[in-house]
Order: sequence, then C-alpha cells, then structure tokens
Amino acid sequence: MRAPPKKPNRKIAPDIAARLSHRFSLRMQPDGNIAASLGDYSVNLGQFSEAATDRARHLSTGLPLASFAGKSILAREIDALVHRLARQGLLEYRLSSTRDERDLVVIEPQVPDYWPRRAKLGKRDTVVLSRFAYLRRRGNEMVLESPRAGALFQIGDPAIAATLAALSQPRKIGEFKAKARSFDLLLLELLVESQVLLKLDTKGGDGLRVDEGDGNLVLWDFHDLVFHTRSTEGRQANPVGAAFTYASVVPPPPAVRPRWPGSKIDLRKFPSPGPNSLLPKLLRERHSTRDFDDKHPVTLRELAQFLDTTARVLSEWKSEPYFDGGPEVTYSTRPYPSAGSAYELELYLAVSNCEGLARGLYHYDAGSHALVAMSASAQQLQALSVAAQFAMDAPRQPQILITIAARFGRVSWKYSSIAYSLILKNVGSLIQTFYLAATDMGLGGCAIGTTDIDLFAKMTQQELHIEGPVGQFALGRGKKPEVQG
Repeated sequence: MRAPPKKPNRKIAPDIAARLSHRFSLRMQPDGNIAASLGDYSVNLGQFSEAATDRARHLSTGLPLASFAGKSILAREIDALVHRLARQGLLEYRLSSTRDERDLVVIEPQVPDYWPRRAKLGKRDTVVLSRFAYLRRRGNEMVLESPRAGALFQIGDPAIAATLAALSQPRKIGEFKAKARSFDLLLLELLVESQVLLKLDTKGGDGLRVDEGDGNLVLWDFHDLVFHTRSTEGRQANPVGAAFTYASVVPPPPAVRPRWPGSKIDLRKFPSPGPNSLLPKLLRERHSTRDFDDKHPVTLRELAQFLDTTARVLSEWKSEPYFDGGPEVTYSTRPYPSAGSAYELELYLAVSNCEGLARGLYHYDAGSHALVAMSASAQQLQALSVAAQFAMDAPRQPQILITIAARFGRVSWKYSSIAYSLILKNVGSLIQTFYLAATDMGLGGCAIGTTDIDLFAKMTQQELHIEGPVGQFALGRGKKPEVQG
C-alpha cells in the first residue's frame, strides 16, 4: 500500500513594514497636511490626498513596503511620505510573517538615509558574521549591532539568535535553504546588505581574516571602532550630549573630591610663581568663549599665526625598522605632544567669517604651513556650523570651526588595544594647546564635545574608518560685554 503523498512545505512570505517610531504620533489636519509630533516638537511632512492620509494612519502599526511599491498616484504619495519620515529618523521597520503577527525582528535605523535593502544570495554563497558584529541585551530586548551597519536589529525570536550564533563560522546558504523559513533567508539578505554579515568569495578563505574586504579595517580593533562610532554623531540614533539620563537615579558627584583620611601637608605656604611668569597667567586666564564678534572677525594673519604656533610641522625624521625586514617609519615634530610621535591629527577648517579668507572648507597642510581649499557644498558647511553652534549652546555660529580628524592607521599600525584611547589623549593635548595660544593672542576658543562623523565623511569623501573627526574647536574674536550706560 502506497503512502499518501506528503503535502508541500509551503513557505510563509514575510512582511517588511514601515512603522512610525513609538515616541512619535501623526497629526492629520483637515486640509491634508500631516505632521509628526512629540510633545511640543513637530515636523511638517507636507500635504496629501484624503486617500493617502487615510492609508498613513496604518503607519502606527506598520505599513508593508510592498503596499506602496507600485506606480499609482496613491502609491507614489505614500512612498514620498514614508521617505520623508525616514530622512527625519522617525521610522523603524518590523519583520513578521503572515502566520505570526508578533515582531520577529525590528530594524532601527541609525543613519537617516537607511532603507531596508536585500543582498542577492544564491545557495552556493557562503556567509559569516562580521568580526565587528555583536549581540547584547538592551533593557528587556536583544539587539544585534555593528559599527559598520546603518541600522541595528532588535531580535524578538530566540531561534533567530541561535541562527546568528551558528554564523560565527562560515556557512553556505544552501544549508539554510533546506530547513530555514523564508523569513530567515530574508533576514540574512538584509544583514549582508548592512555589513553585519559578510558574503565570502570563493578565493577569500574562511572569512576569519581581519580585513573583511577592506584592507583599512585590518588596523581596527573591535572595541575601538565601536567606541568611535558610538561616542560621536552620524552613525547612531542614541541621545547625544547633556541628556541628564541618570539625573533621577543618582545624585551628581561633588565638584571637588572629598578628602582622603590621613595626615595633610598644606602646600599653600609655598609661594606662587611671580607675576612675570607667562604660563601660570595663561592657564588661569584660559576659558571657553561661545559668543564671537562678527563685526570684528579674526583675520587671516591671526589665523596663520595661530596655526604656526600650535600645529605646524617643525621637523621630520626617520626611524630604523622596528623588526627584521620591517619598513622605515617617518616621523615629524610639532608644537604639541603626541603618543609615539605619531602626529596622526589633521585639521579641517570650516570658515564662516574670517577677514581675508573666503567662506569654505580648508585643510591645513602642516608640512608646508598652507591652507588648501576643498570642495564642500554650502548646505554641508551650514549643517556643520549649525551643529557646532547647538553643541556650544552659542548665540551664533563660530567664525572658524576647526575639525580635528585622525588618520587612524597612523597609530593602530603600531599599537594594539590602546590605539583609539591614545588618539583621544592626543586630541586633549592639542585642544589645550589651542586654548593657550588663543588666550595669548587675545582670541576666543571653545572645545566642542561631539561631531558628526557621517557628515564629515560625505564632505571629504573619505571612509569614516580611514580618516575621521575626533574633536572640534571653535575659534574667533570673542565679543566684549556691552558697557551699560
């Protein structure tokens, strides 16, 4: 007696749906205008037809991308609305299947231009987790992240986490196709496109090599690249700056540390340096200036003196190879200290108001003591200056905004585990040098705590892991307090 034929194992087609961030809500006006709002904050998204407004209400729970992929007038309207929300960072994307309504995966964009895209994978392709990918707990959620990815993936199904763990070793797609859900294959395609997974070529070895298809990544340790992308703006969507996140949890630590127990040796009985000593005077007068006098801006001559004092190459030299068969290494000497004499820091000047120098972006060539004009759009320069003004809580934009960028490989070629921390120490040394020089010249300056690494990469057309910003300093002529008559 023949056994009855097996029913085909029908795969359930998964859905990718765009969903409004849970913090925001849509406000529909009678005239068709739609705005996304959070408390008193509101973003106008434009005017839409009644049908589009009605369809947009589904964004609170999730609107499948396939539902507006067509060429109809309504589909084009919804597509425009969804992309406007995406550019504002107000969307997330839920992955589910028609059999299971729960969120299996939620994609949270970390950059404004993220859109779910699928890499093309065949059954003979081999994939493996990036060495920069990591899975961690966030509250009651499990999230998959990578500093190279434009989005993080909130994992809602334990089976998916098990699949990801198996990808710590290279696996062929054919292994998954035999037993995986179509959802799993879709997720793999999304993860490859986001560089959380790597697709290996047939000659690329087993995928455990460190370059991941980009030779410059060899020079990055995992923790350094995570630190760089998660402590700056541009590649993450977390709150940045003075958010007072823990103010309701713990009291602020005191400004001065309480005394240790033990005998006290009072140093105040020793005399301070004499009044003619310049360094103590500069150190005590040094302060941050956030308000600049645009009627009397800094001049090109003053800028040249400032750069000559603080950052110019004073000499160059070579060292013997560090090991047998190793290359000679070139070094330079500059006015500020640098770990291992690496001097990896480069200066990029966004000039808004400088007498004798046109508005624009310039690179300071420290070797020849010259400014080199670079092509950057007015919109990019404005975005850079406005962000600095906001970070300083200043009444106007800085006259000159100096972005301190690092050629990361200059340090990580030699140092392991501590490369990025050494770079930040070098930035601190340079910023103090900036402060003292500005004070000595009667100019004003202000260190800025954050910068947008993605914007800088677009302005300079460099990959963020090759050369990227690690600090900023606003320079100009400080505005004198008005005398009350």
